Amino acid sequence: MKGYECYSRRLMWVFSVCLLTALMAGCGGSGGNGSWGGDASPGATKAISDFSLEGFTGTINETEKTIAVTMPFGTSVTALVATSTTTGTSVKVGTTVQISGTTANDFTSPVLYTVTGVDRSRATYTVTVTIAAVSAKAMTAFSLAGVAGTINETAKTIAVAMPSGTNLTALVATFSTTGAGVKIGATIQSSGTTANSFVSPVTYTVTAADDTTAAYVVTVTIAAASAKAITAFSFTGVSGTINEPAKTIAVAMPFGTNVTALVATFTTTGAGVKVGATVQASGKTANSFAQPVIYTVAAADGTAAAYTVTVTVAALLKANPVAPVLGETARFVMLASQRVTTTSGSLIYNGDIGIIDLARSAYAGFTAGASPGQFTELKNGLSYAPDDMPPFTYPSPYASSIAFINQVRTDLGNANSFLAADPNPGAPTQVCPIELGKLVLTRGVYKTAANVTIQTGDLVLDAQGDPNAVWIFSIGGTLSTGAPGGNIKLINKAQAKNIYWRTSSSTIIGAGKAFYGNVFAWSQVNVLAGANVTGRLFAVTDQVTLISNAVTKAP
Repeated sequence: MKGYECYSRRLMWVFSVCLLTALMAGCGGSGGNGSWGGDASPGATKAISDFSLEGFTGTINETEKTIAVTMPFGTSVTALVATSTTTGTSVKVGTTVQISGTTANDFTSPVLYTVTGVDRSRATYTVTVTIAAVSAKAMTAFSLAGVAGTINETAKTIAVAMPSGTNLTALVATFSTTGAGVKIGATIQSSGTTANSFVSPVTYTVTAADDTTAAYVVTVTIAAASAKAITAFSFTGVSGTINEPAKTIAVAMPFGTNVTALVATFTTTGAGVKVGATVQASGKTANSFAQPVIYTVAAADGTAAAYTVTVTVAALLKANPVAPVLGETARFVMLASQRVTTTSGSLIYNGDIGIIDLARSAYAGFTAGASPGQFTELKNGLSYAPDDMPPFTYPSPYASSIAFINQVRTDLGNANSFLAADPNPGAPTQVCPIELGKLVLTRGVYKTAANVTIQTGDLVLDAQGDPNAVWIFSIGGTLSTGAPGGNIKLINKAQAKNIYWRTSSSTIIGAGKAFYGNVFAWSQVNVLAGANVTGRLFAVTDQVTLISNAVTKAP
């Protein structure tokens, strides 16, 4: 048996309320399925549309699927509760379903929120929490009735332009700050609770944890009675481009987007918006955008402006690679030539595990179950080895475990050789970057003779709406993932079962990381402490080592 190398493992104060007005987007509550609040429309599959922790608003980067939240100095981040809305059917952190306003998580390190769409595709958002400095006292967001204010941090001013006819005498602001408290005069401000008159400019004083202060002057203007512009327009975080002179709005959606029932989020200076005779509620009303749609904005003086909204769907890019035929290896979640070892705390789901070239005694760290081939760590699967004898059963039509294991060895070798072959029958070979962190890659064959890392950030694999999109990474050295990035994220219907990682050496999956795909490592597969794998782990000539991991075979 080959020796193996052991790799060591490595509150922004926000107040929120809704000013009751037809211009405001509806506030989502907790869904009936126990997931986060929101309307899961067919056209809006799996986006997180807003996110806050204990009332502190996060900044969502939809393209990179990241959410950044700044909490006040001194905040304990070990048990924060998120409130959010999503267009998906459920949200999980690990295997735990998240309930908006209820479920607590530890944000000492970045937390991955996985949103499942109505089509069972998934999107993963990385939530990172930072703690403001003791002297922090910035106003970072401000809105009235859903109308965002423009913050000039240098001048410490906030300008808000409200629709014609707005009553300024009792408006309630929604705002966020890095400070420890906010006052107007001697009155403590609670966003979502405290009403103020904005007939004249209002000064908000933000106090830091070190008792220093900053004063922001909020000035509210009223749009003219003739105002009737759409000032912002988006679908599930994808912003439209507004051409005000031409009164057109263009939105480019990802490949595969269902445009028959898209829900728009918009702001306007007018008194109301309709499509045909139907009143439009931002964030609520669905329309088909198979053809251009005309949004008519009515001004307070009875005049109107018509905006033509055109939605385009991106074309699918690149030829699709041909995936290897797995044969008998398809039933396995883990295979090793030499040994499969684990520490306590590992769980393996929905597949078999096998040792090809050594006896059953080469399993280490597992707890035997009640029947032959069962381990308590192995859920919905069996373990196999060449020396298994009756009454141990082996799959039909094989007459012995040796015959079965021999076929598995052949199929593993064939699949590995197919992945190493150049070119692939279905797609041309592309150069694989040696650092995959912070990249977004669409389907294809990626090859290099060098070592490859996923470290500077997370790797995003974008299927562009095609659930059959295939990725093949043929790596001539090692593959390793690790901090500060190191996660793999799947978007737009990408599936772990269609991702293949072939390495000529070892594959090391970093501690606490989320990894997707089928690994064909020529030598070792080492999964460090707390990492979660969805896919398969195959060590062609050596061993697979787990350290308190969850490994689930991709369906």
